[in-house]
Amino acid sequence: MFLRWIESTVLDFGDEIQKVSSWVRSIRDPWLCLLWHITHFLISLWYFILGLANGIESCLISTGALTRYKACDISKVQNLAVVFDSKEALQTIKVLDLLRWLADNGVKNVCLYDREGVLKHFKEALLLLLESEKISKESTSKPLLEQKQMSLEVISFSDGKLAVTKAANFLLEKHYLSVSKEKHLTESDMNDALGAIGYGGSEPDLMLIYGPARCHLGFPAWRIRYTEIVYMGPVKSMKFGSLIKAIHRFTMLHQNYGT
Repeated sequence: MFLRWIESTVLDFGDEIQKVSSWVRSIRDPWLCLLWHITHFLISLWYFILGLANGIESCLISTGALTRYKACDISKVQNLAVVFDSKEALQTIKVLDLLRWLADNGVKNVCLYDREGVLKHFKEALLLLLESEKISKESTSKPLLEQKQMSLEVISFSDGKLAVTKAANFLLEKHYLSVSKEKHLTESDMNDALGAIGYGGSEPDLMLIYGPARCHLGFPAWRIRYTEIVYMGPVKSMKFGSLIKAIHRFTMLHQNYGT
């Protein structure tokens, strides 16, 4: 927890540093410039040490050396969403590796998202590869017990945009063009409209974000009201240990929901 607090503090400090970077560069004072370079070096050094520590921990998790991660209660993750940057979503081998890890660890419902819809073109291929691997494993002398087909949903930004348009038309016809003339719409009305047009969707318990940006890139907002969001870094640094660590950390959280 202490390391997480330090990491958060450094990130906040880094954001403030970037805001004044242009102002510092415009100043000719050599001592201030020297202070700037020293501060930048220390922050870069911290990120290097933090990345090295996370990499070592991920390797230890992958090898099973850290026993506390073996007791991860995967049942707490009923629905998992994974957001990819559209350019990095083209790395289908990495996406397949992630789906394989999730399936092997018992995650049953997965929603993949990228803004441009790149993953939609590979959905069938990914499902076929996962199914072929499952059949191959079951044909061995030690079949996997109680393994069920993983439910895979693939969406993009256009799905959310279309859902809002259809929901608006639904509400218009129901509340404004009807005899009742109801005009005070509530959140439940919007939820009912999305459900009626088939765009309600399940709300992920946990969302993992892979890419250069620390945001959900337009994932449907009405589906992530209580979702825990974790930034995982770029796809090229994807590791099994980091995935298990993120899921384990989520299962240890205590979430308070408002009434």
